[in-house]
Amino acid sequence: MTDASLPPLPLLLSGHAGADAARHRAIWAYDGRLAGIARTTRERAIGQMRLAWWNDVMEDDAGLKGQGEPVVDALRATGAMAAPGLVAMIDGWEVLVVEEEIDAQGLRDYAAGRGGGLFRALARQDAAPDWLTAAGQVWALWDLAGHVEDAALADAALTLARAQLPLVADARWTSAWRPLRIAFTLARQDVLARRGAPRGMPRGLALRLLRIALVGR
Repeated sequence: MTDASLPPLPLLLSGHAGADAARHRAIWAYDGRLAGIARTTRERAIGQMRLAWWNDVMEDDAGLKGQGEPVVDALRATGAMAAPGLVAMIDGWEVLVVEEEIDAQGLRDYAAGRGGGLFRALARQDAAPDWLTAAGQVWALWDLAGHVEDAALADAALTLARAQLPLVADARWTSAWRPLRIAFTLARQDVLARRGAPRGMPRGLALRLLRIALVGR
C-alpha cells in the first residue's frame, strides 16, 4: 500500500497523527476497500461475499488469510489489525450493500458501524466514550451525503447527522485524537450548513482543514 492509494483527506488527516500516522493510513485504506465494495456491488449476494472475506481476515488469528493484499499487509504491519471497531465497520458498510432503499434505521446502523467503528479504531478505544462514537457517526453521515446521487438520502443523512451533534457537546479531545477532532470539525461545519462532504480536495476544504488544525475551528 502506498500513500498514493489514499484519497487526499484521509492522507492529510493521517499526517496529524504523528508517530501513529502509518496505522491511521492503514485503517483509512481499509475503510476505502469497504467503500469500494459498496460502490461497485451490483448483486447483493456478491457484495456480502466480498465483505465476508474481510470479516474472515479480521477473525484469522493465525494471520495467514489475505497475505499479499496490500491493505491486509499494512493493517498487520502497523498493528492496526488489533484495533477495535474494524468488524463494526464491515457491518456498517453492509447496510449500503444489502439494502435497496436506506430508511432511517438503516442510516443509523450505517453510521454506528462505519463511523463509530472507524473513530474507535483510529482512537484505539474499545470502550470509547459515547461522544466519540457520535462524532464518528456525524462524520460518516456527512461523508455519505456528499457521495450519493440520491438527494433525498443525502438530505436524510444530514438531518440525522445534525441530530447527533448535541451528543458531541461534551467532547474532550486528547492530543492523540487530533486527526479525529479535525475530521469531526470539518463535518460539523458542513452539517450545520446542510452540505455533504465535497468530493476530492477542493481548495476551500484544504484551507478549512489547515485552519482547524491551527486554531481548532
